[in-house]
Amino acid sequence: MKQQKLMGAIAISGVLALALAGCAADTGSNDGNTTPTETKASDYNPQPRENLQVGGEVRFPIAEIPEQLNSFNGDASADTARVAAWYMPQILLQKDDGTPYKHDAYLDAWDIDTVDGNTQITFTFTDDAHWNDGTDMDWTAIDATWKANSGKDEAFNPNATDGYKQIASVEQGDTAKTAIVTFDGEFAWPEMPFLTGIIHPALADAETFNTAMIDDPHAEWGAGPYTIDEFDPNSDYVSYVPNPEWWGDEPLLEKVSFQGLDSSASINAFKADEIDTVEVTSKDRLEQVKGMDGIELYRATQTASTLIQVDAEKPQFEDVKVREAFFKAINIDQQKEIAWNGLDYEEEPAGSLTLFPFQPGYSNALAEAGWEYNPDASKELLEEAGWTENTDGIREKDGETLTVVYPVWNDSPTNEALAKALQAQMKEVGIDLQIDIRPPSDFSDDYNSKNWDVSSLRFTSSDPFGAAWFCQLYCMDMGLNLSGVQNAEMDQRIHDEVESLATSDEQTAAAMKLEAEIFQDWGIIPLYNGPIITAAKTGLANLTPESYVGMDGFGVQPVENVGWEK
Repeated sequence: MKQQKLMGAIAISGVLALALAGCAADTGSNDGNTTPTETKASDYNPQPRENLQVGGEVRFPIAEIPEQLNSFNGDASADTARVAAWYMPQILLQKDDGTPYKHDAYLDAWDIDTVDGNTQITFTFTDDAHWNDGTDMDWTAIDATWKANSGKDEAFNPNATDGYKQIASVEQGDTAKTAIVTFDGEFAWPEMPFLTGIIHPALADAETFNTAMIDDPHAEWGAGPYTIDEFDPNSDYVSYVPNPEWWGDEPLLEKVSFQGLDSSASINAFKADEIDTVEVTSKDRLEQVKGMDGIELYRATQTASTLIQVDAEKPQFEDVKVREAFFKAINIDQQKEIAWNGLDYEEEPAGSLTLFPFQPGYSNALAEAGWEYNPDASKELLEEAGWTENTDGIREKDGETLTVVYPVWNDSPTNEALAKALQAQMKEVGIDLQIDIRPPSDFSDDYNSKNWDVSSLRFTSSDPFGAAWFCQLYCMDMGLNLSGVQNAEMDQRIHDEVESLATSDEQTAAAMKLEAEIFQDWGIIPLYNGPIITAAKTGLANLTPESYVGMDGFGVQPVENVGWEK
């Protein structure tokens, strides 16, 4: 998933960024008598290569090894992006603030110009750059990536079309190693396209793009410092070793692995020295690692959003008044207190899924839409919609009770507490919210098939270009927002009122204004952003080379620089 937002992927970047319900928070409240613990913009032990040793292994936990392993596919998740980052080309990297720069092993040049009124990007691949199957890495990769993600061929199921759909052509330059990308007019976000990588030309076929990488990573279509060693979808395990086809700086590690683990299993595995990092962004998890020898705690502001949405296509939520009533019954402050209990963290209200409160141009679109926590107003709306209380206080209409299913794909105490609090908030207004605890491995399938009435999830934004990914958030058939309130008219307005504007500042202002109006369809709202706290073995450096992890802000580090200090 944007990656804008990947489930786990979108500013938002172009991968679907879905995450497990509630998994983002637990940043803690404080009693008002102390200053909140400092949370840095990035905190990941950055180290130059000369400070690191060659050799060693790093073992990472992951929620699951997703079924769909093509990170550009609409059914991909943030976990897909994490798996892909270690064996797919990183032609562009990002500093902590999101500023992109070229990876010199892949590109001799990456130039942005305006030619005859059209934005133009020129990619020049290095002579050595090639795919693992021996195919030269050249203009055909740029062309295939554009065509698969542009939305022009409906046979493809892309993660996001933002940026790609504005491209008019991709052509070969003086040699096959040069690709010339020409946009239709001036494009406000020229840094954005291809930040999430490129695909092998074999994926230019729609059927291959959609299905070939289901439960099969196809290492031969990868390129980079590492390649797949072991892959076992049944045990949710994948490992990587140095790639004999790699032509750049030597990868520092002799082995990297991901093991699928649920919340409780991951913390136990870390304590048992079976993995080398673990997220501890909750009071209970943080308490379990405090006092451990040989570890460090890293605490950063995560470029992520926790949201809650309803499925407007389910009978209970077809009426907009019921949807509005549901959201106005949510006590967001209480949800934040539970999520951040024990973490000594505070933040400004998260009133947008487009921008973070610390970004220029941000406004609280949710407040402007008229949202407030107001159970009395919620009850009035439900009455107006014809839902009346029965003797148990639960509302009925035409012999049906107002019951909704809320899955939680996580077994942590914090997530249980969050769900129970939401359940109590809904009961107060007469909505019967049924909590359904499910294994994390079911998340991708359940989410994409809409096997839920209400879902809470978290996505991470992989770049700061929020408005550039506005369509991925709010257009039809984009895979992240499955609330079902989107329509063709709003798609056209997003194009006319946001995407057609010439500058990034204009698009940002227009997106923030339109977002407030979209929220009034009452299908989806933001809850909070929050920090990320990670425990890692002492000496592990350059912690987050893959997008969507969040320890380095919007940064994307080269995987070959992850390693252990000397």
